[in-house]
Amino acid sequence: MMEGVSALLQRWGGFTLAATGKAAGDIVSIICSHQPDDMIVDLVMAGDVFQAIADASRISPKTKIIVFTDSANADDAIRSLDAGAKGYVLKGSPVDDLIQALQCAQSNDVYVSPVFATKLICALKDKAHERQKPACNRLSVREEQIIRLLLCGKMNNEIARELSLSNKTVKSHMTTLMAKLNAHNRLEALIAAQKLLAAPSIPASSWFRL
Repeated sequence: MMEGVSALLQRWGGFTLAATGKAAGDIVSIICSHQPDDMIVDLVMAGDVFQAIADASRISPKTKIIVFTDSANADDAIRSLDAGAKGYVLKGSPVDDLIQALQCAQSNDVYVSPVFATKLICALKDKAHERQKPACNRLSVREEQIIRLLLCGKMNNEIARELSLSNKTVKSHMTTLMAKLNAHNRLEALIAAQKLLAAPSIPASSWFRL
C-alpha cells in the first residue's frame, strides 16, 4: 500500500518520500528527524495515533498531517482534525483526493473526502446540538475574532500573530470559548458558535475544502 501511495504522489504531485513508520511513536520520531512539509498517517498504526498527531503538530506546526484511513467513523475524523490533522481522506476515494488534501493543507484549508464530508458535518451538528447550553452569554469581540480565524483553519500560533496576542492569551480565550459553548473540541466550538454570532450561519464550505 505504501509503495503505491508513494508512487502516486511522486508521479502526480511531485512529492518525495523521506521516511516511513509503522507505529504512532514513529510519527513524532520522523517529525523530529526530518520536519517534513507533509505527513500521511493511518489510524491503524499501533499506539495512540491521535496523541501522536497532536504532539507532531505542536513540535512542527509547518508539517501538514493528512489522515489516510479505512475508518468512516465520524468520531475518528473529529478526533483527528481536533488533534491537528489538516485532512481526512478515506481509502478507496478517487486517487486524486489525497493529492488535493495535501495541496489544500499547504493553503491552510482542511480537506475531507467529499463522500464522507456530509456525514461528518451532520455528526458535528448533532453533537453540538446535544451539548449546547442556553445561549445566555454572548461572545466578546475578541472571541468572535478568534472564532472567525478558526473557521479559516488557523492554529493558535497563527491566531496569535494575526491578532498581536501571545500564544498564552489565545489559549486562555480558547478555554473560555470552549466553556461558553459547552464544546469538547475546536470543531464543536465552531459549529456551536454559529448560534451565538450575529452574522448569518457560516456555510459548511468554510470548514472543509471539498
